[in-house]
Amino acid sequence: MKRMSAAMVVIMSMGMAALLGGCAGSYQGREVDIKQATLFDANILQEGKEGQTLYRYVNPKADIKQYSKIYVDKVLVRKDGQLDAEELQNYQNLTYNAYVYLNQELAKDYTMVLTPEPGAMRIQMAIIDADSSKPVRNTLSTFVPVGMVLSLVKYSATGKQSGVGEISVEMLITDATTGELLGAALDRRIGGKEVSKLWSSWANANAALEYWAQQLRFVFCDMRGGGVTCVKPTGE
Repeated sequence: MKRMSAAMVVIMSMGMAALLGGCAGSYQGREVDIKQATLFDANILQEGKEGQTLYRYVNPKADIKQYSKIYVDKVLVRKDGQLDAEELQNYQNLTYNAYVYLNQELAKDYTMVLTPEPGAMRIQMAIIDADSSKPVRNTLSTFVPVGMVLSLVKYSATGKQSGVGEISVEMLITDATTGELLGAALDRRIGGKEVSKLWSSWANANAALEYWAQQLRFVFCDMRGGGVTCVKPTGE
């Protein structure tokens, strides 16, 4: 069976991820439409607590400690309406980056495999929707006092600042060979205002993908009983 080491996956893929920049900062949205879930039955989800995804499910019978390997499936996109060539390329870049970040983070604790096999968890992620930030609008709302006031007003009403990107994703975790449901999550994150990333119109969505990869690693570590050694995600 052909196998690619985690290091090889990261080295071969990080070039595309670098094009969209690193972590630009993002924060959790106040809500997400639970009906958007397609990878699993949304009825299993429960509202997450502070520090967790907006909605989540954890199989109470699942024993995460028995898994030493992870198989990351191809990241999917689900967006209503047709995409033009530029939008399609943007989404392809996001899915590519999501795959890279998941492999990069989880490889710190697990052996990454390229096909489902015993002793492995299967990670499936779907980008439900994403919006790029608008660089010009974002600059105005960041640097000009009037624009900043307008941004804060919009946030108080909608939970989203003016001129920043956002992204919603769903994630399904199963036993790679038996298909047993281990966990599921649905979340939405909105772009922050880090000045150095304002000119990368998809940096906000990209930062959220990086955050989710870090969060998944943290959740697995916590479920294994790692305690204080578990690394909390950055990007808030």
